[in-house]
Amino acid sequence: MSRDSWAQAVDAQETSTPSSRKVDRLRGNLNMAGDINANIVPEIPKGYHNWGPDGDKVDLAEQSLLNKLIRRSLVRNRNQVEVLQADPTSPLFSVKTFEELRLQPELLKGVYNMGFNRPSRIQENALPMMLAQPHQNLIAQSQSGTGKTAAFSLAMLSHVNPANKWTQCLCIAPTYELALQIGQVIEQMGKFCPDVELAYAIRGNRMERGIMLKEQIVIGTPGTVLDWCTKYKHIDPKKITLFVLDEADVMIATQGHRDQSIRIYRQLSKNCQMLLFSATFEDSVWKFAEQVIPDPNIIKLKREEETLDTIKQFYVMCRNKEDKFAALCNLYGSLTIAQAMIFCHTRKMAGWLAASLIQEGHQVALLSGEMMVEQRAAAIERFRNGKEKVLVTTNVCSRGIDVEQISLVVNFDLPVDLGGDADNDTYLHRIGRTGRFGRQGFAVSMVDSVHSMDIIKQIETHFKRKIRKLDTNNLEEMEKLMS
Repeated sequence: MSRDSWAQAVDAQETSTPSSRKVDRLRGNLNMAGDINANIVPEIPKGYHNWGPDGDKVDLAEQSLLNKLIRRSLVRNRNQVEVLQADPTSPLFSVKTFEELRLQPELLKGVYNMGFNRPSRIQENALPMMLAQPHQNLIAQSQSGTGKTAAFSLAMLSHVNPANKWTQCLCIAPTYELALQIGQVIEQMGKFCPDVELAYAIRGNRMERGIMLKEQIVIGTPGTVLDWCTKYKHIDPKKITLFVLDEADVMIATQGHRDQSIRIYRQLSKNCQMLLFSATFEDSVWKFAEQVIPDPNIIKLKREEETLDTIKQFYVMCRNKEDKFAALCNLYGSLTIAQAMIFCHTRKMAGWLAASLIQEGHQVALLSGEMMVEQRAAAIERFRNGKEKVLVTTNVCSRGIDVEQISLVVNFDLPVDLGGDADNDTYLHRIGRTGRFGRQGFAVSMVDSVHSMDIIKQIETHFKRKIRKLDTNNLEEMEKLMS
């Protein structure tokens, strides 16, 4: 697939390794999933004492990018798919093979070249709707790793008429990096479609005002896309026949993006097909979706709670962080632990704990919010590959990481919300890193105050599960309880 020739505007800023793939010209400092430097070993940052007592903040856009970087293949999705049709009388179709979609041979070859053997659960239901004639609008709930980006990339490539040298498909994403990720998928899938061209409406890409794009597909961020449609006249929005809005939950959490997205939508023709994707379906996302997607089909994931049946839960009474560390060392001294994740509330505590564990001879990876997303992805890859056996992290890592070998999760600091009460969702996401795929897992929480004991009681009440007390100084009792 060919690339817009005017990418040179950002060439001067780039430090990426030269590559024969043209997508590298627009990567900047971003390492894509296939290019993560496995030799990056994040150092424990200096100056932890400068951070305040607040917990490490989770940036939604960064979390989404991290999930894309670390997921090289489709995740195992246990959720059932619920389909709500705009026209309930219309027959409901799903596909089990890509051949059933009657794709152009070049596209089918691109799909298989990417390693997709059969549609994922989301793709089975979404692709027939995306490719239907007449066009149908769609709102779909889909997390990273479910094949969502590949699905709408396939829809855009199928939608394009290569003979028409103007922009026909438009996709917006919340950040520059996420836009480049989508573009990479389109590049790979459209590898055998040489007449289909792709352009990026992202920072640094500038053209002379009034020059219309000839690229049939444009991927970009809301602000730049809006400028290209209105101020610079590079795109005629009335000629757009397919509009994709990705990461809607991240989009509305980013200042300005919500209003810009709505302004772009209002420029489009009424006949334009609209696709919206979001990992979550909170009320704010629904309200936003209703404003930009008329008469939609809806695909939702029926919520299946993460099971606690395979996780044994314990708490340990401690006096201070040194006492917690001693209890942790006792756990390691008495148990056969494949890999462990340890959660701390602050960057400062995570840094202290990682340094202490390294001094004890443990192979430790550290994750926290001040690290670049690519550094985090590299650290997770090393942990996943077994090069480090312990991952110390703040909340930046509580969701979405599937490592089958994790047998122990430790809440070095218990998760609390802004009001100081138990954060039950975060607790569930944390301990849900173990006991996965039917394996036995252990979750141990450190209790160092009356308040943290109250948090344990709140968690017990919420999940209707007893969390048993564990004495890490009593080796015999510990072996009996955790066997």
